[in-house]
Amino acid sequence: MLERRVNLDGRAATADVPRTTVGGLRMAVLDLEATADFMIEATDPSHRIGRPLYLTSANGEVLARCSTEPQTERLFRAADLINADGQPLVAASRLQSWFPLPERVATTDLFHIVARKAQETGRTFYMLGASEEENATAVRRVQNMYPNLKIVGYSHGYLRGDALRAKVEEINALAPDFLWVALGVPSEQAFVEEYTPLLTNVGVIKTSGGLFNFLSGSRSRAPKWMQKVGLEWAWRTWLEPRRLFWRYLTTNPRAIYLLFSRNRPSNR
Repeated sequence: MLERRVNLDGRAATADVPRTTVGGLRMAVLDLEATADFMIEATDPSHRIGRPLYLTSANGEVLARCSTEPQTERLFRAADLINADGQPLVAASRLQSWFPLPERVATTDLFHIVARKAQETGRTFYMLGASEEENATAVRRVQNMYPNLKIVGYSHGYLRGDALRAKVEEINALAPDFLWVALGVPSEQAFVEEYTPLLTNVGVIKTSGGLFNFLSGSRSRAPKWMQKVGLEWAWRTWLEPRRLFWRYLTTNPRAIYLLFSRNRPSNR
């Protein structure tokens, strides 16, 4: 288990997690199991830091957007820990670094490992994001898969203004160990920045992208072979060409450039 020096700024809480720079962002050199263990340990009452730890994930699209959108880059660099949710990031680190990423840490896979461990340790979940129907379906399916998992609350992600602030206060009162926020990039990162001061009873916030769509079953994962060779983006584009074709057409070339020009090892 990782030994950490915990204080109120949160940086010492993750100081002993090894990192390597991939595509311009500092990524945690942790596999899925170690990431889940880190998250479980971070929610231990003795390791709380007075605010939630902020964990997010990056893939090729995120790298490209961070390189052209200063606001998005700032939001990602504010994270306590960034996981590599993209096989091309793992491959690039193995080709160029003596300290490579051990594997892809996809949020969709990580969720299930954390859920299993949360059942065993009594940790609690709150699930925020997606549409009302999608959210409710995702929660129902998670409860079926993990009957002993404590989900203390859930809500769709289309709240705004006073309604959103009231929901944030409700979440804080429920004090979940894990708040899974699935609002899409960079809305979910902006949510963390704005509402962290009001979520002092939450242990970890994990941004989650399209996680609830996969949990609900409305979207399917790519075949394993496509995931392993870094082609999950192609699968998603085939399923949703109108929404994703132009996005990947514009971000993939830039991501490839960044992956081979902005990599370096680091232990900080």
